[in-house]
Amino acid sequence: MPIIIPFERNPQTCSQIADLWNAAAGEALAFSAEFVAFNTQPMPGLAQAGRLAWEGDHLAGVALASLVAAEGPFQGEAWLDLLAVAPEAQHRGTGSALLVWAEGWLAEQGGRNVHVGGSLNPFAAGLPAELNTQEFFFQHGYAANEPPHEWDVARSLKDYRTLYPKPLPGADLRPLQPGEEHELIAFLQREFPGRWLYEVEQFFRIGGCASDFMVLRTEIGVDGFCWMTFADSARPLDRFYMHALPWPWGQMGPLGVGAGCRGKGYGGALIDAAACHLQARGIDGCLIDWTSLLDLYGKFGYRPYRQYWMLNKPISA
Repeated sequence: MPIIIPFERNPQTCSQIADLWNAAAGEALAFSAEFVAFNTQPMPGLAQAGRLAWEGDHLAGVALASLVAAEGPFQGEAWLDLLAVAPEAQHRGTGSALLVWAEGWLAEQGGRNVHVGGSLNPFAAGLPAELNTQEFFFQHGYAANEPPHEWDVARSLKDYRTLYPKPLPGADLRPLQPGEEHELIAFLQREFPGRWLYEVEQFFRIGGCASDFMVLRTEIGVDGFCWMTFADSARPLDRFYMHALPWPWGQMGPLGVGAGCRGKGYGGALIDAAACHLQARGIDGCLIDWTSLLDLYGKFGYRPYRQYWMLNKPISA
């Protein structure tokens, strides 16, 4: 059996984890050492830990886990952020041992329910279906959510044509500008006071650019947003696994509009404005991640790109 030791965040270890994952998951799901470093950076209110399995001087496996430790409605939400075993070390119990550690640590920290993927700094929205490892988790007591799958959708923007040639009455759509960050935060506090608020606050905390957000303004101010990601964004493109799409790459999502704007076409106009802005920035391959709204995005030419299993398991100390 391998020796299992705590994860320590440093450039060498992040590089070793990336190499292991890339060997186990393949080119379509490859990511960089910088992405590992980004996803394991300390975050306010989040408890994080990991374990590395070593066979001699060879990294055989890794598990990373996190949970919301801060008081509030999401306290105790827990995630298995990453679990990987080197191809030559598989089917020896290493993955099971690392999973048992992760579940035990999360339970000790007060975790109530562990999700596979989808954390506040996610390596993926869930378990990529192409890995075909869902049976491993089912055998360890995990169950699929309802619905059991989420999707990434994608398209080329090279030939994108706007679906909204005329502006909607009373709507102003443009990128957020430096100094306006507080307006977006106020909107999220009012309309989406959970995960999206936390993620955007963290993005600005690490120096993220205001213009990575397309915003909808109505008579009450910011009334909708669409997050966009570029190659130079503070949020890495690695997390979207766009290797099969034409370069340059860009991403959209999450996005949402205020309660008073829903059902009136403002959401569609926001999707369209973000796509046009990405296109103007030279983006070709564009991905919208982590959604079940295939029909909505299909109207804009987006097609299923990657499927995820959404799995969870109740835990207790």
